[in-house]
Amino acid sequence: MAYTFDVDDVAFLRSPEGERALTEVAGLPLTSSSRLADTATAREVAGRRFAPAVLETVALRRRAAAKLSGADEWLFTDPALQQATATPVARLRAARLAGRDVHDVTCSIGADLAEIAPVARRCVGSDLDEVRLAMARGNLAARGVRAGLVRADALRPVTTGTTVLADPGRRDGTGRRRWKPDDLEPPLRELLAAHHGRDLVVKCAPGLDFDLVPGDAEVELISLGGQVREASVWLGDPAEPGAHRTATVLRGDGGVALRITDAEPDDCPVRDTGRWLVEPDGAVIRAGLVRQYAARHGLGQLDHRIAYLTGDTPPPGVRAFRVLEQGKYSEKSLRALLRRHGVGRLEILVRGLDVDPDALRRRMKLSGDAAATVVLTRVGDTPTAVLCEAELT
Repeated sequence: MAYTFDVDDVAFLRSPEGERALTEVAGLPLTSSSRLADTATAREVAGRRFAPAVLETVALRRRAAAKLSGADEWLFTDPALQQATATPVARLRAARLAGRDVHDVTCSIGADLAEIAPVARRCVGSDLDEVRLAMARGNLAARGVRAGLVRADALRPVTTGTTVLADPGRRDGTGRRRWKPDDLEPPLRELLAAHHGRDLVVKCAPGLDFDLVPGDAEVELISLGGQVREASVWLGDPAEPGAHRTATVLRGDGGVALRITDAEPDDCPVRDTGRWLVEPDGAVIRAGLVRQYAARHGLGQLDHRIAYLTGDTPPPGVRAFRVLEQGKYSEKSLRALLRRHGVGRLEILVRGLDVDPDALRRRMKLSGDAAATVVLTRVGDTPTAVLCEAELT
């Protein structure tokens, strides 16, 4: 079970004694087999009172390294780290807020503030959790970032003339995710009401029900390194003019690989399979922008209900599938297809059919030296198998 920090823990961790203890414990293995020895060392350098806080902080910093820039200097609670915005995503949002007066009304440990404050005109953060506020003060100070921090309720506005940023809690007391907007803390409906008429940005889960969002909002779906991370609801002046849905695709290094909106043309034909198959990034699919993506890149759909696209030239910088052969799908015909091509290593991708890829792979009894990908989908009413070679274009 995660350790519960208090303000005295935070004060110690920010002190010279605490920093020395963190440095000492950072060199320990912190494995299950070394637990007793690690605990004894932590007690020697931090004392029995603060040893658990030091051990937990070092463990959290290791977990945070892949998510947050400069994580080896940060303070976290376990729930706060789970919800913290990944640095590349926070930087993307900060770029849209540059030059504004911004109030992060659920600032937590300061992951968003650390990126927004350097580019905003003025910036303030607030939270009801005194421990997280104390951690935010330390985290921002460690990065040389200046922002006002106050204790306040996100549903009781304490600033005027600011763009409001909110990241409502999406986990319950046991750490399980909350998926319904009315179950968030605070609930999405109440956030929108409390800040009605304000420039507002609300970070939500990618599975957000678009019907619960005001009709004049822009919903931005963001993916990072191939994984859809969040949906951001933009209201007021910061929203993209004329756009209601946006997909932003970030590379693993945080650079923008693609940005597309529903304001773009969507004249995309349904066509026969070309030389290549392309599956758009998950943010594009979740935002409902498959047709816009296809129109931009001169692709067509295999079927108007399916996200797979086809054409003779794939977009650059994506994982595309060079078509080898296709036909009507059945297990018998697929087995024969794989034997003809000597496939011994097979990736199975499925859309629109009720197929368990792992179970199907076992039943294929593969033999051969070739590696391939088979796309199983539905074209019209016909179950179809397309055998491909995957390539990074």
